[in-house]
Amino acid sequence: MNTPSHYILNLAVLGTLSPGFNGAITLGAIAPDFPIFAFYLVVRAIEKRPKETIWSEAYYEPFWQNCVAIGHSVPLAVLGLLACLYCGWQPGTLFFGSAILHSCLDFPVHNDDAHRHFFPISDYRFISPVSYWDPRHYGKIAASIEFLLVLATVPIVFNLLESPISKGILGAIALLYLWGYTRFYLPIPSPAKSSQTPQNPPS
Repeated sequence: MNTPSHYILNLAVLGTLSPGFNGAITLGAIAPDFPIFAFYLVVRAIEKRPKETIWSEAYYEPFWQNCVAIGHSVPLAVLGLLACLYCGWQPGTLFFGSAILHSCLDFPVHNDDAHRHFFPISDYRFISPVSYWDPRHYGKIAASIEFLLVLATVPIVFNLLESPISKGILGAIALLYLWGYTRFYLPIPSPAKSSQTPQNPPS
């Protein structure tokens, strides 16, 4: 699932249940993908690797796979959640709860880019038949559902936000999703392009 979707959906769910902790929920929603952002920054901006190899080769190098696994580890997030509950620290509890929700939303929509959600206990990957982006694995249907969920929850999140800046960012994300969906999924591909598969980051 796309990172902005995690932000919007997590805030709609957890922000409604626990108002007043938007910052912790937001950080928990996007933190699991921080290693992926760092990976792209390093291999593209610093190492200047070709675009064609970033997601097909570099991303699967053991070092980066371990970094991504740590970010998406449910056992580690549960440990953090339990520690925060024990200490009575609600912002931390919601941060780790949001991180766990992130992984739960990712779990059913990753195919060959599946994460190791049970790291370090296990290296098991659930290879879902559904991909959130790959048209070879129902990506168009999954993207449609994600798009509709995001649009449906934007009004909820809008009411939870207080600052004009955060509301403006939310509106920009909604417009970006609208543009992206119509750009990549609505047009009917020509025969010459139908065999090409977009290279999306496995967030």
